[in-house]
Parts: sequence; structure tokens; C-alpha cells
Amino acid sequence: MSVTPSFTRFRLSEVIIHEDENFERALKRFKKKCEKAGILSDLRKHRHYEKPSEKRKRKMNAAVRKNRRTRNG
Repeated sequence: MSVTPSFTRFRLSEVIIHEDENFERALKRFKKKCEKAGILSDLRKHRHYEKPSEKRKRKMNAAVRKNRRTRNG
């Protein structure tokens, strides 16, 4: 069984800057790519260890909120 580091499993986001493109526009494209790939949300999610019981509680609360929204909406 081989263990691969986490950075080899995911393809990193990259933006190629064209000659006639300014830096701000390229930075905006990069941020959009990172947001679409879910990199920042994943980073925030894994910032601290979450016990399995806390994870279940968080998921259950999210399901209750979602159910409440669909009933009222």
C-alpha cells in the first residue's frame, strides 16, 4: 500500500498571464479559479481537527436548517 501526500492528489490552480494582460485581471482570474476549486473553503474546514461527534452534530444542524428553509420557503 502506498501513501501519497495530499498535495499530489489535487491539481493546483494556475493562471497563465498573457503579454497584453495586466496583473490585476490575472489575479482576479486566479481568485475565481481558487474559489471554483474550493481551495479556500477546504482550507478553512481543515484549519482545526473536528471530532467525529462534532462533525455529526454540524451536519445534523445543517440538515435541520435546510429542512426548515424548504418547509417555510
